[in-house]
Amino acid sequence: MYLVTVLGNLLIILAVSSDSHLHKPMYFFLSNLSLVDICFTSTTIPKMLWNIQTQNKVITYEGCFTQMYFFLLFAGLDNFLLTVMAYDRFVAICHPLHYMVIMNPRLCGLLVLVSWIMIVSLFYGTSLGVYLSSAVTQSSHSSATASVMYTVVTPMLNPFIYSLRNKDIKSALKRLLGMAAMKGPIFAGLKKCT
Repeated sequence: MYLVTVLGNLLIILAVSSDSHLHKPMYFFLSNLSLVDICFTSTTIPKMLWNIQTQNKVITYEGCFTQMYFFLLFAGLDNFLLTVMAYDRFVAICHPLHYMVIMNPRLCGLLVLVSWIMIVSLFYGTSLGVYLSSAVTQSSHSSATASVMYTVVTPMLNPFIYSLRNKDIKSALKRLLGMAAMKGPIFAGLKKCT
């Protein structure tokens, strides 16, 4: 599931960056969401996989604090980017003739920057106290199931939900994968020549 998450989101980033038809605000936000989803899952899943492999559930205080910081940072950033994407769609639907004027590159960059500045400020403002001082007792099985759902399943499904149902992304991926398939035989032919 982790590999599907990383590869699916990387494909979205590559498709958006390589296809000039997708250099629009909607896809700019989508590629940022894909990057955040990769970072979000990468803060906890590698350690979890290591713990499962070694049967060792120990983490240092500094490691836990660092992991929680980045986990909350990317979780909050994910939420803010979804909000920005909703605003983008609102402008596209309610003000279609003014869409490109309103959603100019400067505003898009500013919205992403504000999203980043807000998972840092909220982390220090509220999340630190809530997550470090809470002593809620739950069963470890239900906690683990809930953790897997929001740390692995949701980021894994985001490329499918937001991208693969979109015809522009589908055609960009086909072109991207077509170029990769074309390069394969070329490189194989070059190796035979040398």
